[in-house]
Amino acid sequence: MTWIIEQHRTWAEWAAIRVLKVGPIPRHLAVIMDGNRRFARKEQKDTLTGHKQGFHKLTEMLCWCRDLGINEVTAYAFSIENFKRSKHEVNGLMDLAAEKFAKLLEEKDKLAKHGVCIRVLGDLTLLPSVIRKLAAEAILATRHNDKCFLNLALAYTSRAEITSAMNDLQEGVKERKIETNDISEELLERCLYTHGSRDPDLLVRTSGEVRLSDFLLWQSGFSCLFFTKVLWPEFTIWHLFGAVFYYQRHYHTLAEARKKTVSQREHAVDESDIERCRLMYGDKVSQEQINAYARGRKERVNNFLNDLYENRINFYGNIVNEKTLS
Repeated sequence: MTWIIEQHRTWAEWAAIRVLKVGPIPRHLAVIMDGNRRFARKEQKDTLTGHKQGFHKLTEMLCWCRDLGINEVTAYAFSIENFKRSKHEVNGLMDLAAEKFAKLLEEKDKLAKHGVCIRVLGDLTLLPSVIRKLAAEAILATRHNDKCFLNLALAYTSRAEITSAMNDLQEGVKERKIETNDISEELLERCLYTHGSRDPDLLVRTSGEVRLSDFLLWQSGFSCLFFTKVLWPEFTIWHLFGAVFYYQRHYHTLAEARKKTVSQREHAVDESDIERCRLMYGDKVSQEQINAYARGRKERVNNFLNDLYENRINFYGNIVNEKTLS
């Protein structure tokens, strides 16, 4: 099964795409691909067949997104909680993941042609070494592609992601790379697995469940949430059209709320800089002193983040070079 597929749209599908493109199109779509197991039971097939159908549906959806102009997709592929499932199912999913990552690496030239960057969000240390190595190779092989992005949440929960970001900040303070007062919402956000990505504009969950299941809790605060009863393997381009139309109906309210929050966040940082300078210089602090402190803070933060991102790339490189165990 290929990662990049080409499909011919019907005239009705192209007509719907043209109509939708008159309005705002989400740039980042997140999806909780729920219902693979129920689909397998419905079709009286084994569970792994349902998961295979779910993967094929993901590749189809990536094609639909390209046609619509959605250039980033984040898919909830495997939660840390999923390790609690039966050993047979978990082993089957891990074998499927290894197979798909191996296929992805075979197609890296095709991915480069389409400009597809693959990211894996999650704790790679929880995965079998074979998958860990293949995932790291995929990340490194595609990291310079910049036309469209596929983020696979694998061995992921949002709580674990936020905890990891807090640990990175704590280590930064401990190593004197940053100061406690440098920590802000924005800095924590830039330490998440999703750094470099915009927050999802639209988050879709299939199968009728109306909860986020610990997926992108931080990032989805101003996302449009679309829940549908259809099982993931039965999701069609028309369901996606419906989700995008729903997003367009709520776009202006969400955009205004997001804009207001960003403004409040920036104001809070400015106020923090002023308060810090007053503690250092007294109440008669000058604007020049405030500006100098802000420049110093930004320099510390940027150096800390550059080191953090470089360490993550080195981490992937070390995984690729480690001896693979089955």
